[in-house]
Amino acid sequence: MSSALPSSRRPDAPSVGLHIFAGLCASLVGIGLARFAYTPLIPPLIEAHWFAAADVVTLGAANLGGYLLGALLGRPLAARVGAVACLRWMMVLVTLAFVGCAFPLSLAWFFGWRLVSGVAGGAMMVLVAATVLPHVPPARKGVASGAIFLGVGLGVAASGTVVPLLLNFGLRNTWLGLAMLSAVLTAASWFAWPASTPVAKPASAAPATAGAPAAGLAVLYVQYALMAIGLVPPMVFLVDFIARGLGAGAHLGSLFWVVYGLGSIAGPPLYGLLADRLGPRPTVRLALAVQVLVLAGAWGTGSLALLALLTLVIGSFPSGIVPLVLAHVHESVPHDAARQNQVWSRATTVFAAAQAAAGYGFSALFNASGGNYRLLFICAAAALLVALLAELGRRPAVQPLRGRA
Repeated sequence: MSSALPSSRRPDAPSVGLHIFAGLCASLVGIGLARFAYTPLIPPLIEAHWFAAADVVTLGAANLGGYLLGALLGRPLAARVGAVACLRWMMVLVTLAFVGCAFPLSLAWFFGWRLVSGVAGGAMMVLVAATVLPHVPPARKGVASGAIFLGVGLGVAASGTVVPLLLNFGLRNTWLGLAMLSAVLTAASWFAWPASTPVAKPASAAPATAGAPAAGLAVLYVQYALMAIGLVPPMVFLVDFIARGLGAGAHLGSLFWVVYGLGSIAGPPLYGLLADRLGPRPTVRLALAVQVLVLAGAWGTGSLALLALLTLVIGSFPSGIVPLVLAHVHESVPHDAARQNQVWSRATTVFAAAQAAAGYGFSALFNASGGNYRLLFICAAAALLVALLAELGRRPAVQPLRGRA
């Protein structure tokens, strides 16, 4: 187990805490703010006549497209400049993108900055865990990865709380306020990253097992893609379903987004803790089964009270599955940090591609069905059910680590 640590068997706890803090800041800036802060800004962008409604939807897709590109470029960039330097400057790029979005000089200008923010987020998602987790004791990797990706949930919560407060000062000042918050987090984490990231070398047992879990990894990629598909309908349409579909109004719809954000905060530490205690695969099964049930509940109920409870559970999934699948990768490819990083990079790319495709696909289905929100929710449940059945049909991974890798 000691080969998973870069220098010593007993890493310095304060240093590990700082490294995890840096990872949290990166996920908060690169995903939490850069992606999710855009959602509550859509109506003000239209109302202020910065862009037409159709263009605002296109601009939203720019971040998802950039995320896919960043997932592909993250590891090559890190190989050239170093992972820590890449992470630092990706956070700087997000900050600059917020500043650029404060000045809507043209549609192409705004699209470009939204694309840049997505590229930075995708690169950070690929690199942050691989940079921080080698410095974390093996028994705490699940909790640590949950803490790192807690930033995603914090960003969702901030999009429902901080952004509305900033909008009181005007749309341009909201973007500049997000830039200032991003700059503060970038500066606070600048020296909290590990001084160096070791070059991961396979353990001596790796050549004998490197090809063995290939079929299992293929299933894992498919599962992660199905998870990406399943999280899109509630993430994109839930608030509109409450506000317009149920006629509850925009204010209550915003409150449901805050509830969703609270679930997003709880997801990463909860799923990471369960991965450490139960093991990644049992936790994957549990999470998928629960999500299938709650999405089916959202499809079948009109009770706002029950929907609020379901929203809290649904919100835990987009941010919670990241540390969970990462732990699953470590279990499926034990004792080989280089291979783990490669598999995680591919999984992130598959996830990004599936999410982007699902965003366009569900939007088309929504329009074609005459605005049938419930159809989208049951399709999401079906995608996760297929992922669950695929997990139940998998054979045990070769030489699995029982939640301790």
